[in-house]
Amino acid sequence: MSARRTWAVARKEALHIVRDPRSLGMAVAIPMLLLVLFGYALTLDVDRVPLVVWDQSRTQASRDFVSRFSESRYFAVQDYARSYREVEHAVDSGLALAALVLPGDFASRIAAAEPTAVQLIVDGSDSNTATIAMGYADAVVQAYNQDVAISALPRAGGVLMAAPLDVRPRVWFNADMESRNYIIPGLIAVIMTVIAALLTSLTVAREWERGTMEQLISTPVKGAELILGKLLPYFAIGLLDVLLAVVMAEFLFHVPMRGSPVLLFAIAAVFLVGVLSLGILISIVTKSQLLASQLAMVLTFLPSFLLSDFMYAVSNMPTPIQVITYVVPARYFVGALKAIYLKGVGLEVIALEAGLLTVFAAGVLTLAIVKFKKALV
Repeated sequence: MSARRTWAVARKEALHIVRDPRSLGMAVAIPMLLLVLFGYALTLDVDRVPLVVWDQSRTQASRDFVSRFSESRYFAVQDYARSYREVEHAVDSGLALAALVLPGDFASRIAAAEPTAVQLIVDGSDSNTATIAMGYADAVVQAYNQDVAISALPRAGGVLMAAPLDVRPRVWFNADMESRNYIIPGLIAVIMTVIAALLTSLTVAREWERGTMEQLISTPVKGAELILGKLLPYFAIGLLDVLLAVVMAEFLFHVPMRGSPVLLFAIAAVFLVGVLSLGILISIVTKSQLLASQLAMVLTFLPSFLLSDFMYAVSNMPTPIQVITYVVPARYFVGALKAIYLKGVGLEVIALEAGLLTVFAAGVLTLAIVKFKKALV
């Protein structure tokens, strides 16, 4: 294999990219745009749950209880209802996700230390959000119960005893529990998967459609030289995209990187070789730009978004689907990025992911070289 001929093909492909603003825009601008859009739009945090309150007691005790919700960062009181009809309208219209109903004897029963029923109505259309909202409400109620019990003990002549257990939770890796901190690293992997495969999926197919493949076949350029030459410019662009994504994650989304940037770029480089080779392989097989782009989208976006442990936990999927995820390379890249970003681990921890990505890159690149034939067939 000649390095001179490989560089000549790479230079030709680089000139084509520079002279075609659409290809250059797709290579640089689209990943950044997708990162901004998805970075701000995708969030799993449930804050400021819209709440409507029907306080039938209208006492200082009931207002104190309601204030526990309104002063919490997790709830936002939107309105005060005067009947169940207004409560139902607020939930049906989407004004409120939850409704809090206090009985008329709330204050008297609290003062008498009697059990008091308080109703929480939650819109279960979005089951995940509803479950989280109920968890928030339960925490508020438990804190209120504890305060009421503690304040009632001296009046009842009781002795305040220390709690038998003192639980002090400590969150590792994502202390602020911000979903953005683990969504952004996974999002970088998904975007790189789609863009890299889409870019190279047009390279060989474009040569066939424009009739320039006959000229390439007539030259001494070998198949491996042609594949590597076409891959190199997009590999450089891919690394540039990774650099821009890392900078945006740090300064735009304020996602801290705990691990080594060198390790991150090394893993990204191996992954880029694999997905770029996959795009070239698709281009070789289809020989059509339209079909190649469609097939690249199906083979990259859907698996990387749904089956990579990016948005949906693989452990919660049915067993047959979990088996399929083992052949999705984005799963290992997402896992490696999250480990580097959030946990700050080294290669010794993500050696399995790095090894599997290396096997994927070498296998797909070899298959693309073998599949390409210098023949008019």
